[in-house]
Amino acid sequence: MTPRIEAIASKYLSNSYCKAVLFMLGAITVLPCMNVTARYLSADYSITQIVWARYAGHLLFAFALFLPKYGTGLLRARKPGIHIIRSILIFCSTCLFFLALRYIEVPIASAINFTSPIIVTALAIPFLGEKVGIRRWIAVLVGFCGALIIIRPGGAESHWAMLLVIGTAFLYAVYQVLTRKYAGSDSAETSITYIALIGALITTVALPFDYRLPTSALDYGLFTLIGFLGGLGHFLVIKAFRLGEASLLSPLNYGQLLLATLLTFLIFGSLPDGMTWLGAGIIVGSGIYITYREAQKARSSRIAA
Repeated sequence: MTPRIEAIASKYLSNSYCKAVLFMLGAITVLPCMNVTARYLSADYSITQIVWARYAGHLLFAFALFLPKYGTGLLRARKPGIHIIRSILIFCSTCLFFLALRYIEVPIASAINFTSPIIVTALAIPFLGEKVGIRRWIAVLVGFCGALIIIRPGGAESHWAMLLVIGTAFLYAVYQVLTRKYAGSDSAETSITYIALIGALITTVALPFDYRLPTSALDYGLFTLIGFLGGLGHFLVIKAFRLGEASLLSPLNYGQLLLATLLTFLIFGSLPDGMTWLGAGIIVGSGIYITYREAQKARSSRIAA
């Protein structure tokens, strides 16, 4: 084994990288389960109620995990306004996504939502002042072509709810851009708690006007589960990215598509068609290429420094 190969192997097989991969694998297992649960509940319950359960459970998860260590300091932030804006963005993104799941299957919604990293690349120019080369611009355009293949505007398979997922991806992309811009201003624990708190507060105000008691023990269990899954999923993603580089972890995120497809087939008995798989493959390929190019750029910047 050459010294270069040994160095690469040592880096990517290190304890921290192995832990990062395990955390990310946990996240891509948990998050599709949350989405499929939301899809199942949306047949009988309002989106307001489902989103409330998702954020209220997330808040309890965050408090149980972080309050013993940080106390009231958990909610002290240097830039509380930015936290509130980011939290509202991801809250609205969740609402649109869960609403879309009432009408379209989870794998289709997940595939379209994976345009978010592609949108981030486009937004990085005006918001972050980054330079995006021609190859990354081509990857952005190719990724959007993949989304159009899935949506098929005007086709029989097209559904207006797919546009809601485009909205989801855009809002989440803006959230990611703000996260990049203000990274390090506060801890990840404070950030994840603000997200849960804002979402829980908004939906708690609206809940009395759009609420229905669960009709079975299974539904009670699913409402409890969805909040736990949301909190756990975010926590695992944060832990993963603290320990490993985005270039290693981001491609793993696309594994959500496989589990979402399997769960959708087992629970709802449906599978995406060939054109959806083609579009999803194009989006995933574009996203992985963009991640690779950004990693190369970051590595070059570190060497130059």
